[in-house]
Amino acid sequence: MKIKTIAKKAPKSFILDTNVILHDATCIHQFQEHDVIIPLTVIEELDHFKRGNQVINLNAREFARTLDSMTGQALFNGGVSMGKKRGKVRIAITKGISPEIRDIFKEDTPDHRILTAAFEWSKKNKETTVVLVTKDVNLRMKAKAIGILAEDYTTDRIRNVEELYCGKEIIEDFDDDTIVKLFQPPYELPVKQIAKKLNGEIIPNKYYIFRNANRSILASIDQNLEMVKKIDKNVTYGIKPRNAEQTFAVDALTNLSIPLITMTGKAGTGKTLLALAGALQIRKNYRQIYIARPIVPLSNKDIGFLPGDVQNKIEPYMQPLWDNLKVIQDQFPENDKQYQQITQMIKDEKIVIEPLSFIRGRSLQRIFFIVDEAQNLTPHEIKTIITRAGQGSKVVFTGDIYQIDHPYLDSQSNGLSFLIDHFKGQKLYAHINLEKGERSELAELASNLL
Repeated sequence: MKIKTIAKKAPKSFILDTNVILHDATCIHQFQEHDVIIPLTVIEELDHFKRGNQVINLNAREFARTLDSMTGQALFNGGVSMGKKRGKVRIAITKGISPEIRDIFKEDTPDHRILTAAFEWSKKNKETTVVLVTKDVNLRMKAKAIGILAEDYTTDRIRNVEELYCGKEIIEDFDDDTIVKLFQPPYELPVKQIAKKLNGEIIPNKYYIFRNANRSILASIDQNLEMVKKIDKNVTYGIKPRNAEQTFAVDALTNLSIPLITMTGKAGTGKTLLALAGALQIRKNYRQIYIARPIVPLSNKDIGFLPGDVQNKIEPYMQPLWDNLKVIQDQFPENDKQYQQITQMIKDEKIVIEPLSFIRGRSLQRIFFIVDEAQNLTPHEIKTIITRAGQGSKVVFTGDIYQIDHPYLDSQSNGLSFLIDHFKGQKLYAHINLEKGERSELAELASNLL
């Protein structure tokens, strides 16, 4: 009798580009039994990123420390094992650009040196599958053009953005008697009484629109999955919700028992405005309101190219946040107490608007922390922010996952999508996708057509 054996898959060799390491400093631990090859050119490039307070600078330093802990010459010879049943990590040294690469691409650039490392490693190890891992789509195209396998770094990439949790559900032809009961005190019902009427999965802090031919009602499930409660359309620091999704957002923002919120939606849906209004509405529960956004310049130019001192350089990036705050303030006359409170809070630094990198290192105890344009953050950056949230803090991420300025992120790999996908179902978390633009009829038309 023959025993059927299962063919063991041959380990692969993954060549890492610099941008993968800057994206995730722990990336060398994500390749299981496969070997990881780091071209020496990548080490040289990382050296240019060691100074600074951006996450990419922290990642460069962290990765350098990781390699430094792997002492001896093994990194340059046979490689260093990453553990039992794990592959090895090694540094590949090449002497300039290979003739085959130079004949095609001519210029001596770091990208072409990395291509050379992958090309030469593939020639030297013909029985091993060699794959170049890079977040640079152009480098992937170049690699494929010369017969080298290339792929994106997908460890923190979600599968299908179209199926991403939206935070709400509309249930048509809902039982009229149940809606009537929710309109009556105490404006809530046990979940178990209507569980069969709810389509699919029952999720903490999920919002619903129940409706039929006669009436409709806005409702949500509490974080303990015990009660379904009626949601009212409440004015929040002068801002009145204009649609159901904005009403849901206001409810989550002012709910002290939900410390983490994500809000997505296209431009003009009111994400930042509502987040600021919610923060001001419950400001007495927090020590400060921090509003921050990552600086991702257009055309990928560093702010060092802009004239003036640091404050002059960052001012254009922070101005949209000040504009939203001014919109809220202008809901009241100048002699009104609420108008004057905002001015005084800014003066006393109870409201702080700064680039996200400036927030780093600060204590986040009892802080209402709004992170705008969060779609331009990596999953690692999102994690860094949340894990800094101290006792009594509330963190709100806003952004449009389809409007990304970061050169190496897309709708599936950005930190905001990653957060929504991984936190769905957690009782400390709520999400709402704002669908309708409310800035103006023209802005809505442009957002849909252009």
